[in-house]
Order: sequence, then structure tokens, then C-alpha cells
Amino acid sequence: MTLKQKRKQRTIISLLNDILAVMWAEFRTMFKDRGVVIMLVLAPLVYPVLYGLIYKNETLTKVPVAAVDCSESQTSRELLRHLDATQSVQIAYRFNSLEEAKKAFNNKLVHGVVYIPADFAKKLNYGDQTTVSIYCDISSFMYYRIINQACTNCILDMNKRIQLDRLNANGIAGEEAEIIANPVQYSGTALYNEGAGFASFLLPALLIIILQQTLFLGIGMITGTSREENRFHELVSTTVHRGKILRVIIGKSVCYFALYGVWSFFMLGVIPHVFDLPHIGITADLILFIIPFLLSVIFFSMTVSVFLPNRETGMVLFLSFSLVLLFISGFSWPPSNIHWFWKTFAWIFPSTSGVQGYLKINTMAGTLRTVSQEYISLWIQTGLYFMTTFITYRWQIKRISNKLALESEPVLS
Repeated sequence: MTLKQKRKQRTIISLLNDILAVMWAEFRTMFKDRGVVIMLVLAPLVYPVLYGLIYKNETLTKVPVAAVDCSESQTSRELLRHLDATQSVQIAYRFNSLEEAKKAFNNKLVHGVVYIPADFAKKLNYGDQTTVSIYCDISSFMYYRIINQACTNCILDMNKRIQLDRLNANGIAGEEAEIIANPVQYSGTALYNEGAGFASFLLPALLIIILQQTLFLGIGMITGTSREENRFHELVSTTVHRGKILRVIIGKSVCYFALYGVWSFFMLGVIPHVFDLPHIGITADLILFIIPFLLSVIFFSMTVSVFLPNRETGMVLFLSFSLVLLFISGFSWPPSNIHWFWKTFAWIFPSTSGVQGYLKINTMAGTLRTVSQEYISLWIQTGLYFMTTFITYRWQIKRISNKLALESEPVLS
């Protein structure tokens, strides 16, 4: 082995030793702080399970509604029986007037009212058109959707049967009557979320947000603590790591990546199976996608943390953005309807590409080619935030070094 090769080997060994030293130092710092342990260990464990248990039922069943049957005919009673027999709605109260039903609605005893007018059966018998009024609680779209869908299906079914009876009375029966009564047959298929469950809609995106938020807050708390415990509120020790900024950054990032690699497996691999969430993506593609997501979040957090004066600032700052990041990620509202400013602002955060790409792979069975835009975007963010981390760490060390140099200068009398 030549002298040059030995020197190269020593450099590599020194590099690995420094990276490992920084990594283990970061782990020790992490587990010595209870607040950081709560944020980086307990929160990723508890939050997904908690949200999964809260939304375990997925959809609403037997939503209480009130019925006002002013017709009191066989046809109106049949309609209400069919409505009550559905899984979605339960006729909990029957009233004689809309005023009584209104009182029950205002007292939150029911979430909807079905009103059948007095001339309901009479108009049907004469072959006229009649009306059934549905009043829904739209303060919650879940109540509105469930009640409106159940009532619409029951009324459409009654319309078909009434039309068949009229056709039979005119001598038209069998398949011919079926075709006339229902010339266009409706066949609806719910893709990716067959049960239209709220948990299947919300939790996949929320898991990505939890990964980003807890990682950012944990790094921010570690950084804030380091500042508070040092005389010059320094982030990186200038005496130990002078001239080795890259080794510090890599060592810290390896620490966070190793920890959150485990939490990514738990949140994105275990939780969907435990709570029966959509998980039809290819595992290899999902792993390859999550790698740049975690790296971009780590370097983004390390960059921003340089400017956090204390551990509380990051928590106040980023917790206020949690709902904003969820809404502008493009899963709950079409991106085409989001203002250009917010769409541009959203691309600052890795969670935007992370949410969209994860949903396409995990929920819609997409591949890396399907999410090429999001995948490339995350790698660009990784490179960009790595450079900003290097620049900010170098600036911080240089600033502290200048302070130390000023202190060491002799005072001239």
C-alpha cells in the first residue's frame, strides 16, 4: 500500500469516526431531554394510533332524523319505512308539524327532517308530481351527505316502482316496463376509497404531516436547548468541529434519518394494515419515495432551526402551520382551485410533494413514474436545503469564532 493510499484510508476512517461521533452525541442529546423524547419518540407512536382509534368507524350510521308525515297515507308510510331500514338513517322522532321538528333540530336531537306534505298520496293517485322536502344539517358535511344520499336513493326507488305500477296498469309489463321506467341504468364505482370512509380519506395525508411536524419540532427543540446551554448560544461547537461542517451535518442527519426510518415504517407500513387504511402501493416504490422526503425534511428543519432563538419558538411557529400545510397540500381541495400564491408557498415545504406522492403510490397504486414530478421535487428540495444547512451552519460557526477571537484579544489600557 502506497503512502497516498494510506493517507486516503486514514482520511476515510477519520471521516467515518467523526460522523459516528456526531451521530452518537446527537442520540445522547436527544434521549437526555424529556421534551425531545416526547416529540421524537412518543408523538410518532401515539398520534397515528390515536387518530386511527378516533376515526375507526370510518362512516356515520343510523343518523337520527325526524319525520313529519302530513299525508299519513300508505305510500308515505312505505317511504318512511324504507328510509328507516337503511343503514345510514334512523327515524328517531315523528312529529305532526314542522315547528315541532324544528325544535328537535335546534336542540340537536336530530340532524335532519323529512317532510311529506298532506297532498302527497292524492297527487300520486292523480298522476301529478309531488314533493318530499329534506332538511339537512349542513354544519357537518358528513351529516348532509349521509342523509341526502339515503333520502335520494329511497325516493328514486319509489319513483321507479310507481312508474312500473302505472305501466302495468296500461298493459305494459315485464322487461319492457323495466326499460321504460329505467332507460339509463346507473352504475357507480368508488375508486381508491370504496367505503367512502373519513379515516381512509384523512389519515394517509395526516401521517405524512405528522412525520414532518414531529421531526421539525424535535430538531428545533434540540437546537434551542443547545443554544440555551451555551455561553454564546452556539449551535455547533467551534472547538470540536472547526473545519468539519460537512461531518457535523451528515452525522446529525444520519441520526435523524435512522430514527425516522423506523417511524416511517411504523406509520406508513404498520398503521395502514392495523386500521385497514388504503395500502395498495408497491413497497419498493414507497421506500424509494420516502427517502428523499425524510432527507428534505431533515435538512429543511436543520436550516430553519439555526434561526430559532430557543426551544419554544419552533413549537409556536410550526404548530400554527399544521392545519395550513394540511389544507394547501392539495388532498382536501383541488390544487386547481387554490390561489397561485398559496400553491407557490406550499412548495417550500416537503410535505406538499410528500402528501401528493404518498397518496398516489399508496392509495392509487401509482409507481415512481406516476409521481415523477413529486419525486424530483423532493430530491431538488433535499439538495437545496442541504446547501442552505451548510451555509447557515458555516455562518453560525464563523460568527461564534469571531466572538471568541474578540474575547481573546488583550485589552489595551
